[in-house]
Amino acid sequence: MPELSIYSREEVKKHSVPGDAWIIIDAEVYNVSTFADLHPGGAQVLNELAGKDVTEDFYGLHRQDVLAKYARLKIGRLANEEPQYPLPEPGALSKVPYGEPSFFLGYKSPYYNESHTRFRKAMRKIFEGLQEEARLSEDANKPPSAELYRQLGEAGVLATQIGPGPWMKGLTLPGGIKGEEFDLFHELIAHQENARVGSPGFADGISSGYIIGLPPVLHGGSDELQARVVPQVISGQKRICLAITEPTAGSDVQNIRTTAKRTPDGKHFIVNGVKKWITNGTFADYFSTAVKTEKGITMLLIERDDNVETKAIKTSYSSAAGTSYITFDNVKVPVENVLGEEGNGFMVIMANFCKERWYICAAINASSRFITEESFKWCNQRKVFGKPLISQPVIRNKLANMISELEAVENWQENLTYQMMHMDWFEMATRLLGSVALLKYRSTRVAHNVSDEACQVFGGRSITKTGMGRYVEAFQRTYKFAAILGGSEEIMADLGLRQAMRVFPKSARL
Repeated sequence: MPELSIYSREEVKKHSVPGDAWIIIDAEVYNVSTFADLHPGGAQVLNELAGKDVTEDFYGLHRQDVLAKYARLKIGRLANEEPQYPLPEPGALSKVPYGEPSFFLGYKSPYYNESHTRFRKAMRKIFEGLQEEARLSEDANKPPSAELYRQLGEAGVLATQIGPGPWMKGLTLPGGIKGEEFDLFHELIAHQENARVGSPGFADGISSGYIIGLPPVLHGGSDELQARVVPQVISGQKRICLAITEPTAGSDVQNIRTTAKRTPDGKHFIVNGVKKWITNGTFADYFSTAVKTEKGITMLLIERDDNVETKAIKTSYSSAAGTSYITFDNVKVPVENVLGEEGNGFMVIMANFCKERWYICAAINASSRFITEESFKWCNQRKVFGKPLISQPVIRNKLANMISELEAVENWQENLTYQMMHMDWFEMATRLLGSVALLKYRSTRVAHNVSDEACQVFGGRSITKTGMGRYVEAFQRTYKFAAILGGSEEIMADLGLRQAMRVFPKSARL
């Protein structure tokens, strides 16, 4: 990039007519002479401001990334002046109060260390680099491409969303993290950074089905099945999803109707039934599926063939997530594809649910934090009645509500993550199922409140898909997914209390 010229403010003022229009934004000079007619807001706006410092006007109407998008228009900078609002470096962590979990703002933590900081910066750089592609894919209802999926697999991004285990051995992950040192707090960060991409359908299209579809194979598949399937999926060569919910059975897993009947020779199951609202199903190659055999509920890995039909379901967010209706019509599946033990599928499902709900909490809490940060920035940036929005007590109260609720669920999740580090997959389901359910219930209630407050803060921009409030608009339209998927709020609240009642001491009296 050629070295920029140096101009005085007086020199910029001379370029103040249509066809010869310069403007100043944060001590940098832009030539908008030929761009004026292409300006989305019309040429008149730019021509009226030609020759002037429009920093305040710009930041009242545009996001900072617009400057990066139109960097080609920049011709120089002002003499003896430095930008007050420099563009952040790729992967940079926020300096906004409460814009990051406290450790990443310089506070002490018993959970995190320097490797987590390196990892977060590396993951943020990757996902920030996908934001433009994510927006375009969401608008076009297109899932993440097979090529991108393979790239994420090769970069180790997909592996980071599954968690620590033998499958991580020998891998080098973003930030230079070795697979052997990877822990659940690294995984927590991976889910948080994926959620921050700001396009919920695309984010779920990357990994939602994979995150919940592969663990039953990792923890219940035979050695032969794992050796064949796991490397394909972690590397991004193949995709997988979890298929449990049916049109007539959601949280009540016991009532699923999909059947798997043994063939006379006992070597295969014949699967018939339907599944609904299956994330990533439209493009999945493998389906970790709940079925009913003669021994009861069983988890079975089904591979896509001509007898598996997937149809897209349109939801509140983009079809980039691959939400689907699946029909299994006499699908022949080897008995070796049983995940866990036949008839013991409910335990596999419950163990998987515990980790799935923890992941949902990570994603929705990160999204709530991102929206809170957006709101805090906007309140300091936006001027009404001649004063910054933050000067209004009612606005400060809204931010206080958002921050205080968010910090509570973040700290609760960190504590539960630490407990999970000292338990195996099935022990989590026994000891933490209720606590994680209650965390999910509270996290989605917090998201509801954050969305409501943010919408009021941003006003009309919060219901506009482009511009200043685009992330708030996406959040308010989609945060309810977390309150329903993986178990509805009502079920989570009741489950949490029922689990507590199971260990309630009989001797406890007032």
